Amino acid sequence: MNKRFMLRLRLMLGLALCSAVTAHANAAATTSPTKACRLPDFPQEVQCGQVQRPLNPAQPQGKQIDIQYVVIPSQDRNKLPDAVFLLAGGPGQSAISVASWATTLMARLNRRRDLVFVDQRGTGRSAPLECPELEKAEEVLSPEQRVKVTDDCMRQLQTLPYGELQYFGTSIAMQDLEAVRLKQGYGRINVVGASYGTRAGLEYLRQFPQSVRRIVLDGVVPPSMRLASADAQKALDALFRDCKKEAACNASYPDLENRWKKLLASQPQKISITHPRMGTPIKTEMTRDSLLGLVHKSLYSPNSLSALPYALTQAEQGNYAPLVTMTGATNLPGPGGISYGMHFSVWCGEAFAQSASLPANDDFEKLMADQYTQTCKKWPRSEIPADFFKVPASASPALLLSGGLDPVTPTRYGDEVAKALGPNARHVVIENTGHGLLAQGCIRDVVHRFLNAKEDSEAVKVDTTCVRQIPRALAWQAPVPPAASKVGKEAKP
Repeated sequence: MNKRFMLRLRLMLGLALCSAVTAHANAAATTSPTKACRLPDFPQEVQCGQVQRPLNPAQPQGKQIDIQYVVIPSQDRNKLPDAVFLLAGGPGQSAISVASWATTLMARLNRRRDLVFVDQRGTGRSAPLECPELEKAEEVLSPEQRVKVTDDCMRQLQTLPYGELQYFGTSIAMQDLEAVRLKQGYGRINVVGASYGTRAGLEYLRQFPQSVRRIVLDGVVPPSMRLASADAQKALDALFRDCKKEAACNASYPDLENRWKKLLASQPQKISITHPRMGTPIKTEMTRDSLLGLVHKSLYSPNSLSALPYALTQAEQGNYAPLVTMTGATNLPGPGGISYGMHFSVWCGEAFAQSASLPANDDFEKLMADQYTQTCKKWPRSEIPADFFKVPASASPALLLSGGLDPVTPTRYGDEVAKALGPNARHVVIENTGHGLLAQGCIRDVVHRFLNAKEDSEAVKVDTTCVRQIPRALAWQAPVPPAASKVGKEAKP
């Protein structure tokens, strides 16, 4: 063969190869499980997908719902196949709505791994079960108002095309998650659950152990947990004890425990405050239950906990604005908002079912029990698998995170679950931190090392020496304005 013929042959083969690659790429694009989309908090395009799922798994050809999810793709050429799935809290929080925050926390992981955010059925974009009158929280609702609003919402939700509320439990939702994994073509995945998302993650691990490479549980909610007030009274009692020991706190807020008891006993009261966001007056009745509910919210974070002595003493003087404001009771619904219809569909069957026959041990437990009793006696409940309430031993490494001041998921829950999971579980505790550790100190680095370890044996022995125990936040003190005479003297030329 002459050289000219050989060159022409090579050119033709090259063109054919390019055409084949282009055709393959076009075919892949048309069959891609996701498409480019925009999210409010992302400057770049991300990938959106959906998978159609039966509302009732026992009727696979029956009524269908769309489970929506978002993928933040890795941009690395050497992309790793084990994606990270984040399971949101609540129950009732949209995973997609917190994707921006979570991506910031897991940016290092995102370099080589996809991050996946699935809106659990009943939340966000996946057949949402929203109760706007509960979610907007424009004012403090009395227990009677809350019951009425909740009942009205249940009836409205039942008129939706997917309004069979008994099909929104955790077990069914984790089958949806597995369907997303399969549609995306992932092998074993890494699961990161926060708060209620830890319970969902444990259920996914129970049903699909072969699909889990590693699991991170932040603020551990065991499947056997009662309603979320387990350690609220203990957290409040610890605040009273520590305030008494701290000289500055005790000087500013003496006898805080007894003053709290008197404040609680003095309810109900008609109160008037200025809406901190809108500047309009709010007149409402502060009941005993409303006050307990506001204090309960303040116990989650060490920052709000440190401001609680001030807020309580102000309320004692008739000024409830600091307490209402710092607990977010007048905030607009934010990215971390709760779809209360989904919340009750999950909690009434799973947590309330564990609590209904047990006596309440303190004011906070009684408050939760009373509120859920009124709602759950009417709310349709999921059918819960018998094994749901057990935590099986796991071959997959697990990293558990707990805060020592957490009023809802105390450290003993992490201990309990770590013991059940077996020798492949590690439990990290920061004593003077509240609910949720992923954003605390070097925890994100520990999580990165845990998920990035090549071998399971390395992951189980992840280095946690960077984690430091921190002191409890000091009680907040109101700034003292300078004396008028001093200001006057300083103002003279």
